[in-house]
Amino acid sequence: MITLRNITLRRGTKVVLQGANVTLQPGEKVGLIGRNGAGKSSLFALLTNRLHADTGDVEIPPRWRVGEVAQEMPETEDGATDFVLQGDLPLMAAQEELAAAEASGDGNAMAHAHLSLDEAGAFDAPARAQALLLGLGFKSHELDAPVNSFSGGWRMRLQLARALMCPAELMLLDEPTNHLDLDALVWLEAWLKRFDGLMIVISHDREFLDAITRVTVHLDEQTLTRYGGNYSAFEEMRAERMTLAAAAFSKQQDRIAHLQKFIDRFKAKASKAKQAQSRVKALARMERLAPILTASDFEFEFREPQSLPNPMLSFDSLSCGYGDNAIVKGFSRSVLAGQRIGILGANGQGKSTLVKTIAKALQPLSGHMTEGKGLVIGYFAQQELDVLSLDDGPLMHMVRLARDVGPAGREQELRDFLGRFKFTGDMVQQAVGSLSGGEKARLVLAMLVWQRPNLLLMDEPTNHLDLTTREALSMALNEFEGTVMLVSHDRALLREVCDEFWLVARGQVQPFDGDLDDYQKWLLDVSRAAAKGQPMPEPPKAAVVDAVELPKPVAAAKGAQGKATAPVAKASGQARDERKHGAQARSQLANLTRPLRMELQQIDQRMEKLAAEKAALEQALAAGKRPASEIADTGRRLNHIAAEVALLEERWLELQSELETMQAGA
Repeated sequence: MITLRNITLRRGTKVVLQGANVTLQPGEKVGLIGRNGAGKSSLFALLTNRLHADTGDVEIPPRWRVGEVAQEMPETEDGATDFVLQGDLPLMAAQEELAAAEASGDGNAMAHAHLSLDEAGAFDAPARAQALLLGLGFKSHELDAPVNSFSGGWRMRLQLARALMCPAELMLLDEPTNHLDLDALVWLEAWLKRFDGLMIVISHDREFLDAITRVTVHLDEQTLTRYGGNYSAFEEMRAERMTLAAAAFSKQQDRIAHLQKFIDRFKAKASKAKQAQSRVKALARMERLAPILTASDFEFEFREPQSLPNPMLSFDSLSCGYGDNAIVKGFSRSVLAGQRIGILGANGQGKSTLVKTIAKALQPLSGHMTEGKGLVIGYFAQQELDVLSLDDGPLMHMVRLARDVGPAGREQELRDFLGRFKFTGDMVQQAVGSLSGGEKARLVLAMLVWQRPNLLLMDEPTNHLDLTTREALSMALNEFEGTVMLVSHDRALLREVCDEFWLVARGQVQPFDGDLDDYQKWLLDVSRAAAKGQPMPEPPKAAVVDAVELPKPVAAAKGAQGKATAPVAKASGQARDERKHGAQARSQLANLTRPLRMELQQIDQRMEKLAAEKAALEQALAAGKRPASEIADTGRRLNHIAAEVALLEERWLELQSELETMQAGA
């Protein structure tokens, strides 16, 4: 087992751990969680001897082999299968032993080396390596391709496969899902469930953690706290623990206040001096509880769109791809106001290509795309963080955005806006290159919100976000009044945001008539069919008769008679009807509540102006040396401001109550 006793660990001047203790047993599957920058990766470095504790003891069985995903990008001409095989350390050692024995001509050594090769599973090792590669999304023709021929994301998959190849007693996985699509993620979950060693995983994907972990270690405020259970169980237990601790702290504060009040009142009275002194001693002996402090939550919201065209977009026989290579062909469909669409499909099937075409980053190869009047697209691309100017600060990015794209804004307004995304003080001038991945992602979100879009195209927006920021994004997307089209491997985000799904597969985009559980079942069916050499099973889908496709009986009737013989309504399952009704209800509620929200916004703006005027008048009065007539005028104006603020506050409460009633009844 692994035991950490009274560990203190520093990175430069920063204290990562202070007096930390934790014990982990063989075979446990542990989720290591904590906010960005808390020190999770530093703890991994401590466990692998890349860092050493300043004080305390780290006990790890000396014979344990450690499997870990290397973070550096591999540069080699070795084939993909050979590269993954190199992660099997016992196999590599046995091969080196055999080579040395053959070079020396030592027969006994050669026999021993062959025995070692047999124990390491040398004969089926290439097949095991290729199974890992295929599970992580590589194609059959790529199994022997040079490592240098793959892009950065695929090379990181190779590093993951190489780590999984190692028969380790301890597996350390730092954000293993970042470069995986949903198909590969489902496969990885199944593989990790079968792993029988001790596994510690850092991840911000709550569904991934819930699926594979049974122990949670929380790194917070320089300490390690162990919880029995997955991430959802941790949330419940921590909330209960914090509630109890907060209640105990509040009760103690009331007791302290009561004692102090008695001391202050009676310490000068001779008749009560003895009682007061005893209470002073009681206060001194009391073991003070610390207040409950948590990392400040991050919240934001998308601003209300200036218009909601309906339909937002219409596609007519749209084909998109690169050069002469059409990846998605003959796509016809409409995107309506208020829809929440999740786009599913394996890597390479065309999800990002479709989104880039809608965002006008790529030109359609054929067909037409018609935009609704007043359409404003907000696009979050996978590579968005890479195109930020590394030498400029967040404020300079916002200034350029307001000047070149709009809407326009003053510098102070932009500073205040960045403050809502936790860019405060001198941080607005800090070079983006020195920001963390999560901070860069928050900047991209800020730039997206500023543009006030009514259609959000989001391609893997959570790759660099911690759990708190992911939850904030989920809440903001749910409250957004416009339309959302989302590509993500974060199933919690897809479940919480999307009402319907499109599947991109085999060059087609079609509605997926089911939820994410149905999609995962279909993926397993596809995997089984591929293993047996059978054709890929058809995904479940609803029959649609609008611009997408006709049910077969109607299509046959049209082919025979030239037109349909009777009106045909859209056929869809109950789940699809519920999702569409939900989208329509959101759109109707947005229209009904818009006057209330606009009046609330006007009241907020007026109250801000009155508060500024009041502060200026009070400052002028405090300065003194003003004529009596001006002082009287200033006093009257302050009275008028107070009266107007009272009326505005009363009206604000009425509107807010009416708005909450309408939302609750929706």
